[in-house]
Formats: sequence, structure tokens, C-alpha cells
Amino acid sequence: MLVESFLDLMHAGILKREVDGALLHAAFFLGSRAFYRALRDMPQAELAKLRMTSVLFVNQLYGDEAAKRHARVKARFINNAMMATLLGAVVSDALDNGQVVSGVGGQYNFVAQAFALEDARSIIMVRATRDAHQRTASNIRWNYGHTTIPRHLRDVVVTEYGVADLRGKTDRDVIAAMLAVADSRFQDELLRQAKEAGKIEQGFELPAACRDNTPERIARALKPAREQGLLPPFPFGTDFTTTEQRLLPALERLRSLSLPQLAVLLARGFLSSATAPDIRDCLSRMALDHPSGPKEHVEAALLKGALMTEAR
Repeated sequence: MLVESFLDLMHAGILKREVDGALLHAAFFLGSRAFYRALRDMPQAELAKLRMTSVLFVNQLYGDEAAKRHARVKARFINNAMMATLLGAVVSDALDNGQVVSGVGGQYNFVAQAFALEDARSIIMVRATRDAHQRTASNIRWNYGHTTIPRHLRDVVVTEYGVADLRGKTDRDVIAAMLAVADSRFQDELLRQAKEAGKIEQGFELPAACRDNTPERIARALKPAREQGLLPPFPFGTDFTTTEQRLLPALERLRSLSLPQLAVLLARGFLSSATAPDIRDCLSRMALDHPSGPKEHVEAALLKGALMTEAR
């Protein structure tokens, strides 16, 4: 998939390595109106370096292998995933109940190439946690009933808390590396499961430096850059209006809160007499500026309370 961040990488001179005149192969592109406009206005010579192909095409070494190996010296294959296990397996396409979330695409082929090519690496990015059903769960699991990339193809796993280099390591060392990039709220339970399975020594303890893997630490680290305006919510552009961008974090907050927390927001929304212009715009965008029944009055108060909280 070709997305607008690739254009920024091109213009910054980071994406510059060409093979047979191509910088990038993709099956489809997706982005904002500004992205499509940039593609339309791009000089033909530059546009020709972006090669579009069929979604049926699978990027692999088979067929003209010598030329492909020559073109992929020190290759780095970067993919993302939903979950990873402490033993380095990766979950990208489906859940263990059989529910399919996404196609595998070429992920397995890219990862396999990282081992078939000399000096190549596979890099898998996964968020350490996810919020669902009003609770936070770890995306780093002891094990999982479905995997997309097996443990014997484990290489590099990156979370927001760091990098776990797994290639060539024993199960014990892989577990230690994965624990170091897991969210600290789940490290103790994951370590307990690993010890119970006999995969790591009973006396093992995580280094203190890995014990503060929390969203709060990330927020503290990024605060100076955010205050300088260096980390906008949509660094590559967006079609969301200012009002919609104001709504997004508030709606996300409402989705993740427990009933007692929602009750606090509800009270705040009902008890507040004044409504700031930007909040009125948000209520209007959600067609809640003139609620007509009990349900809409509750929804309007909840949204108002969430917006007031986000503004603090």
C-alpha cells in the first residue's frame, strides 16, 4: 500500500534507493485529498518511480532470483502485527477463535526473505497494549492459539517501549528480550507464566530500567516535543476538520471508560452551565446541539463532559 508518508520520505531524501528505476512497488494507494493531489501534480519522471502492480503479485525471491538478491542487499522488511508472543511468534491476520481480521498479504514472504537473504532483517512493529471492552489488554502474550509468523522466524520486534532483537537467541533470552519491551502492567504475569513453563529461571528479575514501561513515561518523554508543536496528531495531513479533530480523542475516551467514569463525565456535562464555542461546534457536528429525548440528552452530556475533560 502506498500512503502519503512515503512521499515525505521521498522528498526528504530518505527513500532514494532505486532498482531498475523504481523506488517503490505498490498495489493500491490510500490517503487524504492532499495526497491524491500531490500524486496528480507530481512530475512524470518522479511519478514513474512509483510502480503500481496487481494485488495478486507476491513479493518473493522465486523467479529471477539472482537479480532479486542483487537488488536486496542488506534489505530491511518492516511490517506490523496485532500481537506477538514471548517466544517471538507473531499474530497479524486472525484471532484464535477463527475470526479473520485481515489477509496475510506478503508478510510471511517478506519475513522469510529476511532469513534467505544475506544481511537482511525482518522488523515487526506491534503496540504493547490495546484497549477493548473498557479494559486494557497486553498485545504481548505468553502464547496464542493462532500465529501468522512462527517462532522459528523470529527476528526484530519493536514496541513503543523499545526493540527486542530475537534472531539466533535461545528461548530463555527471547523471553527476557520480549519482557523488556512489554507494558509494565503485564510483565509480572507474563514472567510468571514463563517461569511456570520452565522456560526461564525462577530467580530471573527484569532490570529496573524496564520496569517503567508505561504510557505515562511515553507521555513525559514526548511532552517537550508536543509543546513545541513537533508532534501534531496527523503529521502527514488529514481530511478531518478542526472540529472533527477535536472530537476524536473525546470519542475515543468515551469508548474506553468504565461505567463509574462515564457517570462522572455525565454529571460534569449536565452540571456545566456554559458551553464554549468549540464544544458547541462539536455537539453540532454530532447532531447533539439540540437533543430531543432522554437518550440524546445523555449522549450530549457525556460528550460535553468528555470534551471539557480533554480541554484541561
